[in-house]
Parts: sequence; C-alpha cells; structure tokens
Amino acid sequence: MARVVVLDYGSGNLRSAERALRRVGADVEVTSDRQAALDCAGLVVPGVGAYAACMAGLRDVRGDQIIDRRLAGGRPVLGVCVGMQVLFERGIEHGVETRGCGQWPGTVSRLAADVVPHMGWNTVRAPAGSALFAGLSADTRFYFVHSYAALEWELKPDYPMPEPLVTWSTHGSDFVAAAENGPLWATQFHPEKSGDAGAHLLTNWLKTLS
Repeated sequence: MARVVVLDYGSGNLRSAERALRRVGADVEVTSDRQAALDCAGLVVPGVGAYAACMAGLRDVRGDQIIDRRLAGGRPVLGVCVGMQVLFERGIEHGVETRGCGQWPGTVSRLAADVVPHMGWNTVRAPAGSALFAGLSADTRFYFVHSYAALEWELKPDYPMPEPLVTWSTHGSDFVAAAENGPLWATQFHPEKSGDAGAHLLTNWLKTLS
C-alpha cells in the first residue's frame, strides 16, 4: 500500500479525507510531522474555511516549505478545496489579500455567481489526456462547497514547467475545478465527499505514487 500523509495544520475535514483514502487502499497517517510529510509517497493538503486562516496554519507547521521541497524532488502532492486555493500566488477575501504558496501564478477570488457559496454536485470539463479523471465520463458529478476559486488560469511566458492540464467547471461563470501539473495535482471539489466518483479519482492519484 502507498504511504500517504494527510497534512494536519489545523484545517478541518481531516478524518473524512483519511477514511476516503483508506477506502481506496492507501496506508494513511494524519499528522503535522515534517519528516513524515516529506518522506511519504503522497502528501494530501486539505483545506476548509478562510484562505488567510489556512495559510496561517500551513505556515505554522512549515507546510508551504514542505510542499515546495516535495515538488522540487518530484514527489506527489494533492491539494483539496482550500488546499488547492493556497497553491496559487494570492487569495483575496473581503478585500484582504493574502500571499499563498505561489506554486501557480494567479489569484483566488469570490465566485462570480448570484448564489454563493457554490454548494452541491456539479460536472467538470476535464482536458484530453487527464490522468486524474481517467475512466470517468463527462457527466460525472463531484461535490463542491466553496465561495472562492481561481476564475482564470494565468501562466507567465517564462513558466519553467510544461503547461498544466486544467479542468473547469461553471457556477455563474467558469472557475478552475482541478489541475494536474507534474507531481502537483489539486481539486476545488471534495473527492472524499464525492462517493464512487471521488473514490475513482483518488485511486487514479494513488496509481501515480511510488
């Protein structure tokens, strides 16, 4: 079984992530221990709540450094919900800008929709060649709970890595629902709350671990 760490940095939803990963055959530990997070086959960065609070908690356990070091060595990281959002350069909530981990350029901001939060099941538009969504049909639904997202995908001309595979969804307007970028994958929706579809997606991620 692949050894997976769910990074505990004070954000919620840890146990549901742990249960979902165990369901698909992972050997899971929920911990804030830096060495365990560096050494595991796959690191999951969950996130629930406000962007600024999640970044503060992440920095308290040096999670931003852990993510950076793992990616520098080509070690897999999976961000979920706010755990995806903090991978971008910045987040803006209630007029307050917070610096993120900066793995991807761009800004997380409030959804451009009449009804916020976006809560419930929705489809996504995965690109050709996606390994994350392999084996899932275009009408597969995933469970979302969020008020903020990356509304655009911004890449600088000198971006040093191959262009990521970006998956989109729509609530009011388009937003980034998932991304695959070498060892860094992330979803705005909650795989652990998405039933069999989420289990299939997590299995796809586990297949990439060594």
